[in-house]
Parts: sequence; C-alpha cells; structure tokens
Amino acid sequence: MGGSDMGRGGGPVGAEQMIAEARKAFFVMFVFLAVVWLLQLANYADDYAFSRDYGVVSGDVASLPDILSAPFLHWSWAHIESNSGPLFVFGFLAAYRGVARFLGLSLLVALTSGLVVWFFESGDVDTVGASGLIFGYFGYVVVRGIFDRHLIDTLIGVVMAASFAYMLTVAVPGTPGVSWLGHLGGLIGGLAGAWIFRDRRPRTLPATGSGTGTGTGTGTGTGTGTGTPTPPQNSGNPRADLHKELGDLGLL
Repeated sequence: MGGSDMGRGGGPVGAEQMIAEARKAFFVMFVFLAVVWLLQLANYADDYAFSRDYGVVSGDVASLPDILSAPFLHWSWAHIESNSGPLFVFGFLAAYRGVARFLGLSLLVALTSGLVVWFFESGDVDTVGASGLIFGYFGYVVVRGIFDRHLIDTLIGVVMAASFAYMLTVAVPGTPGVSWLGHLGGLIGGLAGAWIFRDRRPRTLPATGSGTGTGTGTGTGTGTGTGTPTPPQNSGNPRADLHKELGDLGLL
C-alpha cells in the first residue's frame, strides 16, 4: 500500500505545498476554536440560553436546523475545556491534507452526529457540544491513509488509534450525562467521510518496453543492428513511494 501525493493537475505534491496546506489547517482550527470560545463567553453571560435555544432535541422538527449550530455550543467551562484539545489536534490532522475537503467532512460529520441524536436520543434534552466532530475527525484520521493509499497517513492513523482508543468507551451506552449517540454518529460520519473524500487518482499503468532495430546482411553472414529499448518504469514500488513521502516531509 503506497502512493505519492498528487496535486490538482495529477502531479506530485511537494513539500512546499504540504507545508502551505498545514498552515491553512492550523489557521482554520485556530479560528474555529476562537469562535467556539467566543460563543461560550456569550453563552455563559446569558445563562446558557444559546445551548437551550440552539441544541438538538430528539424528534423536534424545529430543532433540525440546530444540527449545524449545536457543535459550536457547550454546557459548561469544563465541557468546552475537555473538548478543545482533542478538537484542535484531530481537526488539524484531518485538515492538513486539504482544507476544502476538511470543510466537506465537517459538514458530513455534523449531519450524521446530529441526525443520530435527533432520531434516537431519548428524553426532552438539548444536546450540544463538539464531541461529535471530535469523534468524526478521529475516525477519519484513523482510516484515511488506507483509502488514500498514503503511507504517512496510515502510520498516523495507527498511532492515533493506539493512543486514543480509550475514547471509544464513551461512544457506547453507559456513560452518564454524555450523548454517546452523538459520538457514535460522528464516528460513523468520519469513517464514511474517509471513503467519500478519498483521493481519486487515476490508476497508473506500468510502461511497457519498446524498441526499434534495423539490420543489414551480406552473403558472408555479417550484419549490424541497433536498438534503443525503453526501460520499464517501476511506478508501483512501495519503497520508492515511502521514500517520496518521507522526502516531502523533509525526513530524508
């Protein structure tokens, strides 16, 4: 499994472009968190009226548009503090391969997380918080490298899965005060997003050798010939792909 990064025109993505995308991802997540914290200040000053008015309520048709606002709101300072670190880390890892793709992923995860809560949550409660996005980004980062055939992203996914597997314990029933359905819906959206937003690069067919030759002969059995065979290109060498990606990241 391997593949070099491809740009819009089908060519390799260099280190400079990767760094530029990483800068955009950092800026996007910084702005995202700034907006979330500014809303928290306003929410706190108004006795959390935003969370009551713009949260997702199961079965309430009027709250369906709030699926898009709920991820920006929280119920307490402890709530937003616990979400901010994972949101930035997983959001950045999800965005550094392309901000446009990341925005589409965020919309998908918000919809799947909110809809699962809207359809299956029990009780008349307002569900808010960025946890659904966090679980969506987590699922996306873990499996993205497999679908994109990026060796570096696959390694990142393995490390994240091993380091944060404990998060999955709050995506199952039993944790009081936690919308496990929102977490599960976000995780589903992230896994689906890894497939939907995967790299659709054209398949590279191996080049075949070709050659031309001419010859002349005489009655004495002597002759001359020339040929210029074209060597086949080994474009599918996994080791070469790994070296390419490590080189793009400045590790070689």
